[in-house]
Amino acid sequence: MSPDGTRPIPLATRHGQSLILGISLMLIAFNLRIAVSSLGPLLPEAMRATALPPLGASLLTTLPTLCFGLFGPLAPWLASRLGAERAVLAMMLLLALGCALRGVGDAGALFAGQALASVAIGVSNVLLPGLVKRDFPRQAALMTGLFTMSLCVGAALAAAAAAPARLLLGGSWSASLASAALPALLAAALWWRCLPASRPIVVPLPAVGRALWRQPLAWHVTLFMGLQSAMAYIVFAWLAPLLRDRGLSAAAAGLLLSLTVLAQAPAALVAPWLATRGRDQRLACVGSLAICVAGWWGCAFAPRGVVWLGAVALGAGQGAVFAIGLMLFVLRAGDARATARLSGMAQGVGYLLASLGPLLAGLLHGWSGGWRPIAWLFAAIGLLAALSGLSAGRAGQVHG
Repeated sequence: MSPDGTRPIPLATRHGQSLILGISLMLIAFNLRIAVSSLGPLLPEAMRATALPPLGASLLTTLPTLCFGLFGPLAPWLASRLGAERAVLAMMLLLALGCALRGVGDAGALFAGQALASVAIGVSNVLLPGLVKRDFPRQAALMTGLFTMSLCVGAALAAAAAAPARLLLGGSWSASLASAALPALLAAALWWRCLPASRPIVVPLPAVGRALWRQPLAWHVTLFMGLQSAMAYIVFAWLAPLLRDRGLSAAAAGLLLSLTVLAQAPAALVAPWLATRGRDQRLACVGSLAICVAGWWGCAFAPRGVVWLGAVALGAGQGAVFAIGLMLFVLRAGDARATARLSGMAQGVGYLLASLGPLLAGLLHGWSGGWRPIAWLFAAIGLLAALSGLSAGRAGQVHG
């Protein structure tokens, strides 16, 4: 409900611009992982140019998930002050500013820019699903699928283009990172056309209920999402450096990371359908995690000629486990309010937990100078996620 007690009118209805609105939402989704996936392929150059030690690189790769967990819960407050639409516009502008700041080329600006971009993404992660559901109630499933695919395509293109863009921009790694501001500005410009001319429309986003924190099932779902996210951000941060240490060029490593992300999209579409064929989702949780771990080990240790098979398996496993995790929000919640609260708990606590993944991976790499300890870390996180998935995947519901 809006502040005056009237029901908010969807933007698509208010302006008769459903096509433009849909394209705008897809373009915003396209931007939600660019700042993360563009960094990994250029991390070695950034470390050399800024004299960044391994600990510093570990902290840098931890920033996205840490900011997602810390600032995502502020989305309801921000939406209540600005309206969800204007809050999204502000986050796209903040994302552009953060990406551009990375172009300064020193360590301080790199950290500050990555932090600002991550805050913008974390808040947008929470705001956008509600807008998709509100403005496209009859096409919610289709739009959610397109939203997820746009996110994957954006991440894949950013990873693949990072090294070639550096060459086109005179060998400047910082200019390549700063170029990620351009699609964010384009998204902001198109979204601005969709804003209502009247006062902001408030989309209520319920906070996490206290009762939820006392329910073991809610914690199992949260742990499952947090642990699989830790695996995902280890991939974003450290797969490209791993591949480069194996002798691949920066461009080839970026392309393989891009292939990993692209492989997520079809798996994310198919996995939820397969997971609902059985009595519960335990097998789907464990199976997708096993594929994910096998894919990382393939990328790390398989012969270079077939390393792309490991990349495809890694991406397929990640796409499946992420989609199943999102589906658990709906299947394990008794009503719409519980669904929103469970999602908020999993994104807040889960992303804070996930931030430990890339941090530990970076520390292990700095300590050992190799990649085998990270492979065992990846497998250990996968095992813990599978144990959580065995409980989260059981038929049952949370309430509150």
